[in-house]
Amino acid sequence: MTRPAITIAVRAARAAGNVILRYMNRIDGLTVVEKQRMDFASEVDKLAEAEIVKELRRAYPDHAIIGEEGSAVGKGPLTWVIDPLDGTHNYLRGIPHFSVSIAMLDKGVPVYGVVFDPLRNELFTASKGDGAYLNDRRIRVGKREDLGGAMIATGFPYRQRKHLDAQLAMTRALLGQAEDIRRSGSAALDLAYTAAGRYDGYFEIGLKPWDLAAGVLLVHEAGGRYGDFAGRDGIPESGNIIAGNLNVAKAMTDVIGAHATPDLLKA
Repeated sequence: MTRPAITIAVRAARAAGNVILRYMNRIDGLTVVEKQRMDFASEVDKLAEAEIVKELRRAYPDHAIIGEEGSAVGKGPLTWVIDPLDGTHNYLRGIPHFSVSIAMLDKGVPVYGVVFDPLRNELFTASKGDGAYLNDRRIRVGKREDLGGAMIATGFPYRQRKHLDAQLAMTRALLGQAEDIRRSGSAALDLAYTAAGRYDGYFEIGLKPWDLAAGVLLVHEAGGRYGDFAGRDGIPESGNIIAGNLNVAKAMTDVIGAHATPDLLKA
C-alpha cells in the first residue's frame, strides 16, 4: 500500500515535471544564472522548486524543507530535501535526460524517496522497509557478482575538479575490469537506474543531500548498498558516494579506495 508521504511527494514531483516540460521548447529564452563556476540554474529550476514546496507545505506544514535552489523552511527531525531539476546542464542544452528528486529524511536517514523522469514518465519510488518501485512495479538491483561485465555510472563534478586526477585514476582502474562506464548528467537517475538493475554500480564525488537522498533509498530498498569511498555505510557527509548491489559495491570500494586521496576517504 502506498504511504501517504509518497503520494504527496509524487504529486509534488509531477507538478514540478509539468513546469519542466512546459518550458522545454523555450530554453533559449530562459534566464540563466551561474551560482558558482560552471554551476548553472534557470528560472525553471526555481519555478519547479516552488511547486514542490507548495505541495509539501500544504500537506506537512510542520516539516522542514531544504531545496537546491535556496528554499529553506523550518527545522526539525523530519526534513524534505529536493532537487527540482537534477540535470540542469542537460536540460539547458536540450539533452533529454533529467529528473526531479524528492526525499524525506528522519534525523538524517532517508525514509521516503521519489525520482521522476518527466520525459519518459518513469516514476521511481521507495519507502523505508517497503521496497523500491518503478511505476508500481517492484525493482531489484542487478545480480552481477563482480566487476566483470559491469556497467558503471559516474559523474565528473564541476565543483570538485581538484580531485580530477584521482577520479580519472579510479575510472581507469574500474575500466580495467568493468564492461563500460556511463556519465549521463543526473545523479538521481543514475541511482534510480542502479536500483532498477540498468546500471550495476555508481560512484561520484562531492554530491549534496538533495542529489542523492532519494536515489540511495531506492538502491537500499532494491536490495543494494551505499556508502562512502572508505566503505562506511550511509549517506556520507563528504558526498563521495558508491552504490550498487552488495558484491559490486564492495568491489568498487576496493578499487576506488586504492586510488582515492586521503581527503576523499574522509567521512
